[in-house]
Amino acid sequence: MGGAGPIRRYRGRVRTEDLIARTFTSVGVTAGLHVVDVDDGREVGVEPDDQVVIASVFKILLVLEFARQVAAGQIDPAERLLVRAEDRLGGWGMAGCADDVEASLRDLAYFTMSISDNTAADLLMRRIGPDTLQLLAGELGLTRTRVTGGPRELLASVFADVGARTEAEFAEVFPTLPEERVRALRVLDPERTTSSTPRDITRLLRLIWRDEAGPRPACAMVRELMRHQLSWTRIPSGFPPGVHVAAKSGTLPGLHNEAGVAEYPDGRRYAIAIFARADRLDPRRIDVDLAMGEAAHAAVEALRAS
Repeated sequence: MGGAGPIRRYRGRVRTEDLIARTFTSVGVTAGLHVVDVDDGREVGVEPDDQVVIASVFKILLVLEFARQVAAGQIDPAERLLVRAEDRLGGWGMAGCADDVEASLRDLAYFTMSISDNTAADLLMRRIGPDTLQLLAGELGLTRTRVTGGPRELLASVFADVGARTEAEFAEVFPTLPEERVRALRVLDPERTTSSTPRDITRLLRLIWRDEAGPRPACAMVRELMRHQLSWTRIPSGFPPGVHVAAKSGTLPGLHNEAGVAEYPDGRRYAIAIFARADRLDPRRIDVDLAMGEAAHAAVEALRAS
């Protein structure tokens, strides 16, 4: 995929990057950002090649593989699975169910993207084959993307690092840990968990939006599912009405991540990836989320003005 080159060739680059850096600094965040015009390849970035923990942003790759297998006739999206107590993982969605739930694979993909349901993602990953995601990353040229497992494996690593055997033990022990112990968890270390770079993730998005990540119906399915994410406080918060943002977030203690595509009424499209590391571990930082939206909008407007 060719392009007109990085935004550094255009007037205003330093001003834009300074603005983005100040935006992140003002809320106590260090961040990697990459924004690229989906159609002509012009880009702007702040540390776009840093290896970062991507958390649930990896679910874009997961749902893409599911959609490709559906398009190839390998999987029937209406196939139903029974979600039992032993299948439930922490987080939103089915983890809170008191009884067994039956759902189609298609609905598991919907819950995976709309509310980042870890149980749905784990079941979907088991069905498509856990080794397929690393193979897909290689096929798409995501050379810096490493998938070490799904939600179940990542949760197991956290339990092991904390010394908890059950969710109840984890809930008791985790709040007592000092900050340095939390930041030392494998799940927060890009060298020891699923990770990528902002540039790799925007490449993935650009391929999906250009129908180059697989068959056209598969790419269309991923785009539609990403439009259903309920969370709006990060990248979407920075854009005015009329600009449609399809996105997938990822959150861990101290980490605020999101990747998505902003689609303007004039047809221009911009792939965006932001991975922010906050100075505080509190995941409910609306100031950080809103700063991500502000930075994304500033980067896109620099591309539109050049």
